[in-house]
Amino acid sequence: MALPDESLPAAPAIGAMLQDLGTRIRVLRRERNLTLERLGELSGLSVGIVSQIERGKGNPSFATLAQLAHGLDIPVGRLLHVAEQRRSPVVRRGERRRLDGHGLGNDDGGQYELLTPDFTGALEVVWVETPPGYDTSATPYKHNGEEFGLVIEGRVVVHVDGVAHDLGVGDSIRYDSSVPHWYSNPGPEVCRAVWVITPPTW
Repeated sequence: MALPDESLPAAPAIGAMLQDLGTRIRVLRRERNLTLERLGELSGLSVGIVSQIERGKGNPSFATLAQLAHGLDIPVGRLLHVAEQRRSPVVRRGERRRLDGHGLGNDDGGQYELLTPDFTGALEVVWVETPPGYDTSATPYKHNGEEFGLVIEGRVVVHVDGVAHDLGVGDSIRYDSSVPHWYSNPGPEVCRAVWVITPPTW
């Protein structure tokens, strides 16, 4: 589905980003042995639009990128942040990207900051702060990959496939994230933890 802004010329800075985006999509498509026609079928887009984006000539909307990501079977974040592959590998504390609510489909009360420079690597690392009473039991998570968590301050209970794991300062956990899992903070203070997810899911 072509959206009106996909035919608009891009400014020079945006043009370079769109070229990077197109190259990334083409590499991902070829890694999966997909033709333009097949990617078009999987994403619900015309061959012309896919080809235009790969050549850096289009200015795709978020909805179009989401369709392409679905066709490539990757998180849309891998496409959205492709231009950031050239940034420094260092993430300064005051420059962390806030992820509150993004990728979760809701605002669950937690605060999330990305500790890795972008979403293009094999894993993502997130700083998570959850207030007392935090509870995501209403929306358990389930996605491919693995997760690892390390509690820095406070307490968190990680529920994995119906089993509750109560973690305090210095405790850590690793689990298969393809089984249902959710989190709660039953303590009286904010819990601060580092969470590692592979592959990136935000």
